[in-house]
Amino acid sequence: MTRPLSDIQQTLPVAPAVISLVEKRAERFRKNILDGAAVFEAGDVTVGVENEFQAAVSGAKENVDLPLGIEHSNYFQNLVKRAERGDMPFTSISALRNFLDENPDQIWENSWVRFPRHLLSPYADTTLCHDLLADKSCPHGPNRSDCNKFLFQHHGEQWLRIPVSYLLKLSLADGISRSELSFPLLFQIGKRLMRHFISDNTSPEITSFSLAGNRDDALPGEQTASETSRRFFFTQLLVCYANRQFMLDAHGQTCHLYFAPNPPLRQKKINELVSDSFYRELFLNPCLSGWERGEEKKRYMALCHLTLSRSQLNGIAKLKEAGIITRNLVILPNTSNTCLANNGTHITFGSKTLTRLFAGDRDGDCHSNEKYFGDLVIKIAEHFLPLFVNTVSAAPYRLSFSDFHPEKVLGFLPHELDYTHLRMIWRRWKKKADLRFFGHNITPLGPERLDRVFGRLFRLRGDYVPDIRLVDYLVALQSVEQSPALDGTVGNQERLRKDLAAMGVFDSRMAMYLPYRIRELQSMGFSGFEGRHYSLFPDQRHYMAQAVNLQLIVTALAWHWVASGRIRHHHIPDDPTTESERRQIFFASAIGLPTFFVRADTKNILLRRILAGTRDQRHSRRYKG
Repeated sequence: MTRPLSDIQQTLPVAPAVISLVEKRAERFRKNILDGAAVFEAGDVTVGVENEFQAAVSGAKENVDLPLGIEHSNYFQNLVKRAERGDMPFTSISALRNFLDENPDQIWENSWVRFPRHLLSPYADTTLCHDLLADKSCPHGPNRSDCNKFLFQHHGEQWLRIPVSYLLKLSLADGISRSELSFPLLFQIGKRLMRHFISDNTSPEITSFSLAGNRDDALPGEQTASETSRRFFFTQLLVCYANRQFMLDAHGQTCHLYFAPNPPLRQKKINELVSDSFYRELFLNPCLSGWERGEEKKRYMALCHLTLSRSQLNGIAKLKEAGIITRNLVILPNTSNTCLANNGTHITFGSKTLTRLFAGDRDGDCHSNEKYFGDLVIKIAEHFLPLFVNTVSAAPYRLSFSDFHPEKVLGFLPHELDYTHLRMIWRRWKKKADLRFFGHNITPLGPERLDRVFGRLFRLRGDYVPDIRLVDYLVALQSVEQSPALDGTVGNQERLRKDLAAMGVFDSRMAMYLPYRIRELQSMGFSGFEGRHYSLFPDQRHYMAQAVNLQLIVTALAWHWVASGRIRHHHIPDDPTTESERRQIFFASAIGLPTFFVRADTKNILLRRILAGTRDQRHSRRYKG
């Protein structure tokens, strides 16, 4: 017989006798301030959303910026000359030429656009001049050093070339400032909305124009989904306006914007054909909007791409150590990686009560207490993240047999799980994909043509993955023994990033990667939590609304357990194995694995208690414990 989770306080062991000073202060704050406070209840929640979109430009290669940029680049011309000298095979050039010439749909994902600058209204041109400043807080200061990348001469006049993410902002600035639309209120609203048009590493990113809430005991999902739908519709109007007003259509370019979670296949193809540096030159967003010093943010974007590309290469060593790669024949990943071209949705909850309570902490431990309890809420919430995968959000993808090289298909999992759970997932994934012939497991040999023939000959079809984005992207950095990420101490993630940098996994200058993370009062101006585990919603009205409501329920439940003292940090240990044990379920759900293994004597008391109320359990015949 199982017992409900409401009985959890009766089953958890008492705290250890030795409690640190941080825990003592946090416990005093919990008893005096947090216990009984109406957190994440009616009227307390604000909801904001960040949507990452896929941009594309359709048109002939003679008119679109991406193929023109490749063909006229020094990189391409140097390759041609090297091939003519015999320094490199012509196959390298022919593959790149085929990418440019063999595009029957004439769709160029993540291409920039180009048009005459004089088509901008005076206010839009002023906005452009301001965004080209090296430091926007210094209006009389110098321009960015890369201005020549955005401005060029064409047929005797100055043209502008910009990414679609910035095109949206200029389209709005132009639309609200036309003389035939002289409405002061419209101008003020449009000017306020412009700051919501920013960018991800590659894609346009647009944040909520207005915050949703949970008024009158109603969950905020429907209101949040409605705001997102209206914002998407408004963005489509800006795209249509730009196509016409800036004469993109007349110059053989048509801009498109849509939801798509996975990097485009053609972008993956060109990533295999060019160097990592040239890939960044083609696709890295220049960060013209959204940051005071755009070039600094651009350098940070480049750092992210460099680090994650290197990190995937270093994952091969971990796969060998884990015993997954058992021979020296491997497919080396490219020195460039397309994982940052994925597009997801981030949903952030703010709590008015938490913001007020932490801001009013008279003992001066505001940041310490917020960190202590925030980390614990995250650890609890991670147990429930599998509920979201392939139920309200997904990124479906079909893998062929030739894709099943562990060094490619396992993505960033070697940096997210310990070796035991990594081996378990790989074994179950091969079983799910039915990579067997006469009772023997078969994986690709290496040469792509041979693998395709081999797969057809033995009818090895590959696999369907419900959410490949969660595998192909670095979602959650794994803790190390000396530096847990969520133990509730201030500076824990900074220490972890330094340790991971020494291991070649990460860079200490980058932000922490977690599927669910705290939004701290000190840096954000409010206290709350952000869910970063969403890929693509089938629709906004139903599935996104459900996702928001479910996230709020999980967050409110986790906070209730924390504030009441029912769950403490020691109930969910911070060692890498225990952390990996709970996260393996999340990644198994993304892959579509039907089972996972948890030790009966797991040190994770919360996980043990959750599984006590779960049906369809059995003892493993393969794994002990």
